[in-house]
Amino acid sequence: MAKRIQSGQGPSQRQLRVGELIRRTLSDVLNRAEIHDPELNAMPITVGEVSCSPDLKVATVYVMPLLGTAPVDEAIKLLARHKGELRHRIAHELTLKYAPDLRFRPDETYDRLDETRRLFADPKVQRDIAGDDSPEDGAPDDEAGRDD
Repeated sequence: MAKRIQSGQGPSQRQLRVGELIRRTLSDVLNRAEIHDPELNAMPITVGEVSCSPDLKVATVYVMPLLGTAPVDEAIKLLARHKGELRHRIAHELTLKYAPDLRFRPDETYDRLDETRRLFADPKVQRDIAGDDSPEDGAPDDEAGRDD
């Protein structure tokens, strides 16, 4: 069977679909407190996104504790401690040839969103958004360059 090589086009539909299935499965497992660890079960964790490698053998899971209930490093450490059991749950729920290796990373989406909001609140950006397009020389736009 020929292997398909991707040339920087982003994730395939299969990668996206498997990543979303893994995200839902992990969210359900954490929500139902199926892992037997009181520390992990006491911490509400949001699974924001899961991105899979092209061969679907590695899944990077982006997580964040809800409402800052705990440091993100602590949540990642707890999840990494139970990586084998979480991987087993994923393998049981999904019909994949290989259960992917899970790698946990902090979800920085909300931080980027806050930075974007801060940039949009900047007066210079607000002026650009408002569309102050008056020419510098004082001539109106609609008559500039006409030879009537």
